Amino acid sequence: MLPVTDVDASVSFYRDKVGFVLDHDVAPGNGMRVVQLTPVGSSCSIVFGTGIGGMAAPGSVRNTHLVVDNIEMVRDELVGRGVAVGPVADLGGVRYAYFDDPDGNTWALQQIDSRVPPPSPTDAPTPA
Repeated sequence: MLPVTDVDASVSFYRDKVGFVLDHDVAPGNGMRVVQLTPVGSSCSIVFGTGIGGMAAPGSVRNTHLVVDNIEMVRDELVGRGVAVGPVADLGGVRYAYFDDPDGNTWALQQIDSRVPPPSPTDAPTPA
């Protein structure tokens, strides 16, 4: 759960500025509202809302990684939509650019230029 103070402002930010897809926005009752959004092309979503117990303080989530294929293109797109994204920093084959949501939760755009190859089936441990 992503802790936010204003659900409507967060929906607007993530859908309209960041470009996530609004999967659902439901209010099952008793003051509860659950919103789920997913980055385009991803199978991972963010969820936030109201009336959900055990939430951390708004703005307390740090450096959630959003892995992209072309960080320069994504950064330019976000900046064009009004998101304040920092410059791209190359940390030796992994590039990052950072932005905050309206509550101060931080995001790390990440482009990995070379990935560690998965182990081959012959490298798998032999069962005992």
